[in-house]
Amino acid sequence: MDQLSECFRALGEPTRLRLLRLVNEAPLNVSELVSVVGVAQSSVSHHLAKLKSLELIKEDRNGAFTYYSLAVTPQDPRWPLIGLAKEAADEHGDRSRLRELLLRREDRQILNERLLEPGQSWMLWSAALGSLVPPLEVADFGCGTGSLTVEIAKWAKRVTAVDRSERSLAQAKERATREGRSNVTFIEADLSKTGLPAGKHDLVVLSQTLHHVARPGDVLKEAHRILVPGGRLLVLELLPHTEAWVQERLGHVHLGFDPEALRGDIQSAGFQKANVSQFPRDGGTPFRVFLVAAEKRK
Repeated sequence: MDQLSECFRALGEPTRLRLLRLVNEAPLNVSELVSVVGVAQSSVSHHLAKLKSLELIKEDRNGAFTYYSLAVTPQDPRWPLIGLAKEAADEHGDRSRLRELLLRREDRQILNERLLEPGQSWMLWSAALGSLVPPLEVADFGCGTGSLTVEIAKWAKRVTAVDRSERSLAQAKERATREGRSNVTFIEADLSKTGLPAGKHDLVVLSQTLHHVARPGDVLKEAHRILVPGGRLLVLELLPHTEAWVQERLGHVHLGFDPEALRGDIQSAGFQKANVSQFPRDGGTPFRVFLVAAEKRK
C-alpha cells in the first residue's frame, strides 16, 4: 500500500505522467523524450530516475543509447495508474509528436538498410541530380536553422537565406560553416519586406514557412518581386489539420492550407503555371504536406 501511495504522489507531477504515457507507447531514449515533451534534459533525466526508483519504468541499453520502457504489467496492482496516464488529456500534443518521431525512426531504419546495398544512398542520388541543375541564384524564405539552406547550397550558385529570427539565423550560420558552405548569405528581415533587389533570383523556396506568417499573400508578392522573369517558386506547406497546440508551442499562425486556395493566392501574387502535388494522407501522423510549383511570367 505504501508503494502504491508513493506512486500516486509521484505522478502528481504532470511531466512524470506525460513521460510514463510515452514510454508505455514505445521504448524511448532521453533525447527522444526531450524532443517530445519540450522540457530540459536535466529535468527529464530527474523525472526518469524517480519513475525508475519506483519500478514504474525500466531501462535497456541498445548501442550508444539507453531506452526507457514500461516496467508495470497488467498483474501489478499499480496497473490502473497506467490507465490514468493514458486517459489524461493530451493538452501538450505529445501523441502527435511521438507519432512523428516514431515515423522518422522507421524511415531512418529503412534508409540504413538500403545504405547496405550498393547504389542505394539517397545522398548520392541527390548529388547526382543536383549536378544536372544549372547554377541558380536561390532565396530561402524562412530558412530557420538552415538544414534546407545547406542542402540547396550544395548545387546552387548562391543562396540568400532570410529569416526574422536572430537565434535561428545564428544556428543556420553555424551549420553552413560546419558544412563548409561559403556561398550562403544570411539576412534578418521580414519576409514581406526583405530588402533584396528586384528581379535577381532564379528560385524562391518557402518550405513550411507560410503557416508562420499572418499575411501569406504579402510574402508571395515579395517572392514574385525578387524573381527574374521565368523564375520559379516552390512552396511546401501543411494540409489543413486540427492540431491547435502548434499555435502556442511552435508559433504557427495557420493550421495548414487548402491546396487549391493557396494556389489561388499564388496566382493572385502574379505567378502562372501553379501546379499542386499532394501527398497521400496515410500513416499515423496528423500532418501531411503538399507542394506548389509556379513560375513568374517571362
